[in-house]
Amino acid sequence: MLSSPLQATPALTQIPVLETERLLLRGYRPEDLIEFAAMHRDPNFYRYLGGQPISGEESWRRILTQQGHWSLMGFGFWAVEEKSTGRFIGSVGFADFNRDIKPSISGVPEIGWVLAPRVHGMGYATEAVRAALAWGNRHFQTTETVCIIDSDNVASLRVAQKFGYRETARTTYKEQPIVILAREQNASPLG
Repeated sequence: MLSSPLQATPALTQIPVLETERLLLRGYRPEDLIEFAAMHRDPNFYRYLGGQPISGEESWRRILTQQGHWSLMGFGFWAVEEKSTGRFIGSVGFADFNRDIKPSISGVPEIGWVLAPRVHGMGYATEAVRAALAWGNRHFQTTETVCIIDSDNVASLRVAQKFGYRETARTTYKEQPIVILAREQNASPLG
């Protein structure tokens, strides 16, 4: 069921840049497509994201969608850049995808994060999610954010729990088992 879109702030034409010790969270650039598409073709990456690689065309479409979210909703996903190398390594941010899922999470900011397998285990997910949540705490009027995670993705479930996300439901999305987790804004320390 479609719901009225949630907006954090008026539509943004310029994506805010967030900086952490090791990461730069920024808007996407056309040159990110090469690394973005390679990431989405890696079996170690997509196994928890529908179990299938996506094409270069679909990768470009996703980048455009993530950029457009900012201009329509006032929030969206950032490209994550490793400062030491200048390379694109993943995405983190918020969306309201109006997912056809029960129970519904439409109208609630949904945080998500994905990183290239070559940087897994380096603490980058925690660093990026911390920065995104701090931004969300300052910009969202709502009291809650949610995330959906494949029930077998232990590493992402651990990151979510670190930031106070608690399981609210187990369901399926696009015929895949997922866990819905929720977090009260400002309810716990930022990891």
